[in-house]
Amino acid sequence: MPASGRHATQRLVRQRSCLGTVAGVDLTARFAQLMAGPDAALPLDEVALLIAAHVRPELNVAAELARIDQLAAGVSNPTLDGLRRYLFTELGFAGNRGDYYDPDNSCLDQVVRRRVGIPITLSLLMLEVGRRRGVPLAGVSMPGHFLVRDKVDPDVFVDPFARGAVLDAGGCEARFREVHGADAAFDPAFLDPVPRKAIVARMLANFDTVAAARGDRPMLEWVARLRAVLPGAGAEHQRRLAAVLAASYRFDEAAEVLERLAAEPGDHGDDAEAARRLRARLN
Repeated sequence: MPASGRHATQRLVRQRSCLGTVAGVDLTARFAQLMAGPDAALPLDEVALLIAAHVRPELNVAAELARIDQLAAGVSNPTLDGLRRYLFTELGFAGNRGDYYDPDNSCLDQVVRRRVGIPITLSLLMLEVGRRRGVPLAGVSMPGHFLVRDKVDPDVFVDPFARGAVLDAGGCEARFREVHGADAAFDPAFLDPVPRKAIVARMLANFDTVAAARGDRPMLEWVARLRAVLPGAGAEHQRRLAAVLAASYRFDEAAEVLERLAAEPGDHGDDAEAARRLRARLN
């Protein structure tokens, strides 16, 4: 990530919402608000752009949504085949095989601009362009490789990372073994459609992996904050956030996270004790 991007992630992140309101909307609060709503109504494009705006705080989410609208308007044949040809043949979207772990591959705005990404962001773009044009698709969170499934013919799958290649169940299994090895156990349930919120959770898990590999503490923090507000996020996500904050010597903030966790129903004595130890480090 460029130095300017790293510095930007350390600033207070405030930005315009997709509704075009004035600057000042808290990105994490807006993210949590959307994630608290019904899964079927979750705007994956806006949520993905809110995540991307944590990387680039100057990002105009409303303008980026309009850019995707314009992209979708170019689909002249609103069918699965028409969508595939438009995105992957005419526009040339493809997987970034040369620099897979570049954070830009996980940022929807950059995927749209550069026309390269990783399986999940390319799939998300296909889902959202398809939604705009009435092409019914679902996300498939196969371990190690994200795919898109046709809702009209559920035996048809698309691999956006491979320039929109069409696969059947056997082809999906072959993709799985390419990633995990010839002897890896394949479960047909890997090809089931997943909720939209699960797609977001997987995107954040990818960012967490990238941030840890790069030693990017600001990214680790905002990713941990977003994962902690996911619906159904367990105590482990709160503890992860506390650990990230403590690693940056922000012991008071880390203690506050654990104290809130300790106040919840259940056995959280260890969390209360950990919070006390963090408070003691402030003296």
